[in-house]
Amino acid sequence: MRFAALAAVAAAGLSLGAGAQAGAATQAPPKPAAVIQTIPVGSGPYAVAVSPRTGEVYVTNFSGGTVSVINGRTDTVTRTIPVGSGPAGVAVSPRTGEVYVTNFNGGTVSVINGRTDTVTRTIPVCGGPYAVAVSPRTGKVYVANFHGGTVSVINGRTNTVTRTIPVGSLPAGVAVSPRTGKVYVANAGDGTVSVINGRTNTVTTIPVGSGPYAVAVSPRTGKVYVTNAGDTVSVINGRTDTVTRTIPVGHGSQGIAVSPRTGKVYVTNYYDVTVSVINGRTDTVTRTIGVGNEPVGVAVSPCTGKVYVANQADGTVSVIG
Repeated sequence: MRFAALAAVAAAGLSLGAGAQAGAATQAPPKPAAVIQTIPVGSGPYAVAVSPRTGEVYVTNFSGGTVSVINGRTDTVTRTIPVGSGPAGVAVSPRTGEVYVTNFNGGTVSVINGRTDTVTRTIPVCGGPYAVAVSPRTGKVYVANFHGGTVSVINGRTNTVTRTIPVGSLPAGVAVSPRTGKVYVANAGDGTVSVINGRTNTVTTIPVGSGPYAVAVSPRTGKVYVTNAGDTVSVINGRTDTVTRTIPVGHGSQGIAVSPRTGKVYVTNYYDVTVSVINGRTDTVTRTIGVGNEPVGVAVSPCTGKVYVANQADGTVSVIG
């Protein structure tokens, strides 16, 4: 799914390869891989989320129109769930256990019951729903609509859209701070992050690097991490909403996730077929781990600490121990 959405990013004049040489020159030397298992899933695996309630891992298969469910203890696929066309983003509500899947081509969000692993509702949203996040404070669901330049807000109790908030150009990533309730949206088309106040829905804007793509918030420090097309990660202070550091990573930086157990930050590098590991205290790269072909999505299990990486071209998920 670097497929549809990233083709649109390229059309907007952004280059995921820009700055690759600078990133490669300064990142830490690769260390031995720490992949402990490789799990076959569906066609074109793209995004990953882990349920904090059950430990189950949910993987969107963009080409297959399905979601693979992985048992977090055995690391085996237990179910494949049909959803909408072009499933891209996925998030699990820590309050209800429901799983939200954005269907990029279908313009909808599928809601999966986390107990039965069946689709219970399909919610229409705006054009090109891409990334999704759930507020642990309010249960609200935030959907970044790539083509619409908006964020849809879904009530997590009724599963209906209650508001549509304009943000920047080509919103590709979204995350919610568990500390402040603020919502951070990476706008790939204009090099900014929109910050939505979770109470008032007002929006402020932070300039970051070129082509910001994915965003994650550390529950330990409140810092916000944003992957940029220039093979870097911008670090934002969650109190002041200002950029405090830019970290060089691998070539084609894509997905990003923060471990709630260790504070380590994991960044997938699409072209390098690696994951950069960032120390959450020093904000420096400490390790580079080889994974499968075209890694995109990444998530860390709050239950086991294992890291799950979706390898788009391989049809697999790498498990890092």
